[in-house]
Formats: sequence, C-alpha cells, structure tokens
Amino acid sequence: MIICTALLLCACDKEVVTKQTSSDAPNILFILSDDHRYDFMGFTGKVPFLETPHMDRMAADGLHLENAFVTTSLCSPSRASILTGKYTHRHQVVDNQSLVPEGTKFFPAYLQEAGYQTGYVGKWHMGNHKDDPRPGFDYWASFRGQGNYWNSDFNVNGERDKPVDSTYVTHAITDYSLDFLEGRDTSKPFFLYVSHKAVHSEFMPAREHVGMYDDEPLSYPPTMYPPDHPRASSAAENYNYDDLPQWVKAQRESWHGVDYMYHGQLEFDEFYRRYCETLVSLDESIGTLLAYLEDNQLLENTLVVYMGDNGFSFGEHGLIDKRQAYEESMRVPMLAMGGVVDTEKDVLSDQVQNIDVAPTFLDLAGIAKPDDMDGTSFLPQLQGQEVEWRDTIYYEYFWERPFPQTPTVHAIRTEQYKYIRYHGIWDLNELYDMKNDPYEMNNLIRDPAYSEVARDLRIALFDWIVESEGNRMYLRPDGNHARYDHGYRGTF
Repeated sequence: MIICTALLLCACDKEVVTKQTSSDAPNILFILSDDHRYDFMGFTGKVPFLETPHMDRMAADGLHLENAFVTTSLCSPSRASILTGKYTHRHQVVDNQSLVPEGTKFFPAYLQEAGYQTGYVGKWHMGNHKDDPRPGFDYWASFRGQGNYWNSDFNVNGERDKPVDSTYVTHAITDYSLDFLEGRDTSKPFFLYVSHKAVHSEFMPAREHVGMYDDEPLSYPPTMYPPDHPRASSAAENYNYDDLPQWVKAQRESWHGVDYMYHGQLEFDEFYRRYCETLVSLDESIGTLLAYLEDNQLLENTLVVYMGDNGFSFGEHGLIDKRQAYEESMRVPMLAMGGVVDTEKDVLSDQVQNIDVAPTFLDLAGIAKPDDMDGTSFLPQLQGQEVEWRDTIYYEYFWERPFPQTPTVHAIRTEQYKYIRYHGIWDLNELYDMKNDPYEMNNLIRDPAYSEVARDLRIALFDWIVESEGNRMYLRPDGNHARYDHGYRGTF
C-alpha cells in the first residue's frame, strides 16, 4: 500500500512566534558539501582506498542516516530546499540560474529571532551569482557563484577579502568558520552553516593530496557498460539494457556520459581519483571543526550534522553528474553527532530528505515549524525515539536549457520500489525493486507482474503533485546561455 504523505498546504505563510532561547540552548553546526555521493565514505567500504577518518568518526560516535535523499539533485534547488524546508516547485528555485523569490524567509532567520547568533560560510549559489550577505545571518563569508578551488575572493560581512597565498577554498572556508566560532557572543547559542564548494567538478584536490590515489585500482559499477560491451563486467549479464530509456543510452556520448565526458576533456579514471583526493580536505575540515568544539567543551551541547547537497554518478548507466533519479544521484551522505544525538544505535534507516533539515533545527531550538514548510523534524529519531514515519518520498527535476540531455523527471520511492516518470519525451518510464535490485539493473516497467505496482505508484505520484501544488509549469525565457551551451552556438 502506498501512503501519500503530501500535505494540503496553506496559501499564505503563518507567522511563527519565536521565544528567546536561553544561553544554554543547544548549538547547531551544519556542514554541507557539494556533489558528494552517499557511499563514498571510508566506513561504507564502497571505495576500499578512500580515507575519511572524521566522517567515519561521526558515524561511529553518532548516527549514520543511511537513507537520506534530496528532493531535487541539483545545487541551487537542493540548497533552497534546505533553507526553506520546501519542495523545489514550491520555493521556485528550479535551476541554478533562478532567483530566490522576493520575501522568501530562510530558517536561520527564525533562529536569529529566537536569540541565536547565526553564521554562514562558503558557497551560496542561488540566483544571479552574487555574494552579498543574506538576511538571517549575523556573520557572512561567501563568494560568487561556484567560486574557485584556488584564490577565491570572499565577501566577508560586506567587505571584499582575498585569503592570502592563493588559499585552497576548503581551507579558507574552514578558517572563516573558525573566525565565527572564536569571535561569537558566548552568551548566545550559535548556528553555523558551513557550505563547501568541494567536491564539485571539475575536481581539484589540495596540493598535498594530488596524486595520493594514483596507484589505487578502481572498480566500476555493473551498469557502466551494456552486456555486449567489451569492457562489461560479468555482473552486466544481469543488466536489462534493452529496457533502459533511450535518453540514458544517448547520453553515454554526451557532456554527462562516460564515453565523451565533458566533451572528451577528461578520462574517467583520473576523474574518479581526483574526486576521492578532493574529498580528503573536506574530511579534514570536518575534523578541524569537531576538534574546536571538543577543545572548547562545546560538543556535548551541539548538534553537528554533515550532509551532501546532491549525489553524483560514477558510471552507473553510463552516466556521470547528477540530475537523474537514480540512487547515486538523489541519495546523499548524512551524519549526525553531538550531545543531543542518541548513541544507542549507529544507523537510522528512515527515509529523510533535505526538506526535513529546517524543521529539525527549529525543533531543536524549540521553535514551531512554519505552516509553509513541507518537511518534518527528525529530531525525535536523533534522540532515540521510535516514531511513525513516512514510507514514501518524492523527487523532481526540471529540464534545463544549458543541459538539455536530461529531461524533466518526477519520481516516487517507497521502501520497496522506485517509479521514475519522464515528462515531455517519448520514452520508457522506469520501475525498480530497490530491495532486490539496489543497482537498478532491471527496469520492471514492462513486466506484467508489476503493472499494478507501477499503476499505484503513478497515482500516488500525481496525488502528491496536485496536493503540493506541483502542477504548475515553470518556464524560463530563452536567453543567451553562451556560457553554458557547450558547443551549440547560435541558439537563443
């Protein structure tokens, strides 16, 4: 049975009344990475040579939220969902160029009103690529757009600042984060949002980590090549390639495909190794911030959450990048530790999403969730409580002119099945049994034995779309996207 968890939403936002918190209220440290897929951490064993001791420690001493997902696997939409607690079609940041609608209120503003001292450090990347301080933050250190791995200019509280000696961006973000922590008002609880550029492509590790994995052997996913391909593994014999959508097959030789990735500018093995090396500095940054909390006796009264803004494919179905609704794209790493986290168990299996982050942090601060938020607090689970939780999550991605290879996608995922629907193209939809086919090798959409399952999931998906006001069509004007056209000149 499919349980539709969409809520009938109020057309206008309810004013949230916040009370002043005491100085001993729990602190919150939220660390967000970019393009980090859910299983590329040392303790998962997915990549035998990958070393992430600080992520491993968070999982061992805290909680690994093993079924964490985003509602849209793309930087700006996902980041807006985190800050607003809303689905992409509700906050309207539908791609990496869309502006945040006027009047949008981010959850740190509620914390600020309640007496928290708030800080934001790192990548913002929502609309018009400016780095001006945003409402809701007492401390601000950010850069324009994607920034650069080396020698980024930062806007620090409205003033331009360039870290010395061509500083590596992960190190700079860590240093600014420490500046906030060391200069904070200790009479107030704090909320710090640390937003990394790493490990966004094109991957650039810190100098001290370049080449550290050059001699390590790589393993490829069983769906990287069709069964009849000369490089296909023995596991590909069970790959139902015939029922893979045509748009996926065609993308193999495109910007986001393994056979012509970034128009042939990179080789897959180097791409894979540089990604892992770039992760090392990110993990070290986590370790530095945890050490600060410990050295200053803050960890016991602080919730630390680490999360990725979206996943990343490394060869699955012949793809790289994100955007699609396959598991490695929409599933993200998520770890929690600190004094408020129950340590009786190591793993939380509930399906949580990026829209749940804002309600959870507000809940910890004793602030009621605003009516316009779609997410739900998972604080009770962090504290070891058994609660009734959703068994169904939803996903959406809207076609982008700069990356036309990937169509508009809607998906629904239960604990057993995933149904993926493509809009605007004549192609196969997809149905997978996630418990028995975790690599999504066998599309069941044309199997008569699963026709009822597919029908029920499709009905539930459209129920959610209608009830959550997702049946609007967001269209952006066709403009000069010369920066993004990847060789398609003269199209406006």
